[in-house]
Formats: sequence, C-alpha cells, structure tokens
Amino acid sequence: MNSNRLEGNWKELKGKAQRKWGELTDGDLDKIEGSRKELVGKIQQKYGKSKEEAESEVSDFENSH
Repeated sequence: MNSNRLEGNWKELKGKAQRKWGELTDGDLDKIEGSRKELVGKIQQKYGKSKEEAESEVSDFENSH
C-alpha cells in the first residue's frame, strides 16, 4: 500500500492502527489523518523507537491491510 492509499483508507484503517499501537489516542490518529510520515513520527514519539523501526512497523501494517 502506498502512502496515498493509507490516506485514502484512513477512516477504515484508523481503528486497526489504534489496536496495533494502543498508546496512540483518538486525537493522535485524527491529527495524523492518514499521513504516513505523521504516523511514523507518532510511533517514534510514543514508543521511543528509531525512525527505521517505526518505518518498518508502518510498512508491515500497510502490507497487511
């Protein structure tokens, strides 16, 4: 899934993202609005992960949905 598809399907994927990354709040997810870059940044911030780790998790998430 490319970043455009992530943005386009965000309403559907938002709940799945919250289940995967439970520390992300509704406010966080609303602010992200499907932006891959924003999602990676929030995962880094909330979970203390490196950019590479967060990128990998988002890629896995995109590929599984």
